[in-house]
Amino acid sequence: MTKVRFMSPLAETIIFVSIGAVFIVGLSLAFDPFGSPTASGSTRAEKPTVVLVHGAFADASGWEQVIERLQKDGYPVIAPANPLRSLSGDSEYLKSILDQIAGPIVLVGHSYGGAVITNAAAGNSNVKALVYIDGLIPDVGEDGIHLAGEGSQVPTSIVPKPFPPFGPNDLDFYIRQDVFREVFSADVSARTAAMMWASQRPAAAATLGELTTAAAWQTIPSWAMIGRQDRIITPDALRFLATRAGSTIVEINSSHVPMISHPNKVTDLINEAAAANK
Repeated sequence: MTKVRFMSPLAETIIFVSIGAVFIVGLSLAFDPFGSPTASGSTRAEKPTVVLVHGAFADASGWEQVIERLQKDGYPVIAPANPLRSLSGDSEYLKSILDQIAGPIVLVGHSYGGAVITNAAAGNSNVKALVYIDGLIPDVGEDGIHLAGEGSQVPTSIVPKPFPPFGPNDLDFYIRQDVFREVFSADVSARTAAMMWASQRPAAAATLGELTTAAAWQTIPSWAMIGRQDRIITPDALRFLATRAGSTIVEINSSHVPMISHPNKVTDLINEAAAANK
């Protein structure tokens, strides 16, 4: 028996692709990981979305304990991977994420991540609060290198390693293993510090040397946590930056990583910032 073909192979392919596209669009409307409105126009949560931005020599896993607490408190939480390639590029990447979130946002930055949120949040009316955790708070025209403060141990603790194509700016920086715990995370266990060193993500030379082009803290209220034992950004530098920005300041006895050594206090500060902007 001769098989009758009612459609050409090309037509069958077009229909198959079209059906798949409709399915994907429908699925994205029903499930949006960024908490955007659903097809009915309602949001998935009444609380603001908390976006946690890590700094250099780290990754988003450093927020694990804070994420657990915020989710328990009912917050939608996103902790994106900060590319750590350049301040402008990292800020544009974060801005693209923020633009996909419907509703209010509490934006949190640790260390160099503070510079990234400062640039990325400018002009975004959904960002209701900035929270700096031992974070850089630059003004327009400033770079991160000159904000770490006199006595910062970063210059003597990092080692450069070139990456292809080995041009003058093709350098990654790592914190040396022999000083990592002392400089970066003195109040966490030796085991935890060893894991952090092994999994650290390098910062490209362009991250701390590039100039800030927008200062979101000039129009968005901010909160700042200062670790009194910080050896990456000195406590005096952190106080100056937070005071200049008009931030609500909380000081604790902590190293540079209070989100790991004091997750409850970091979560409390984020809750405070969220509550003040209901």
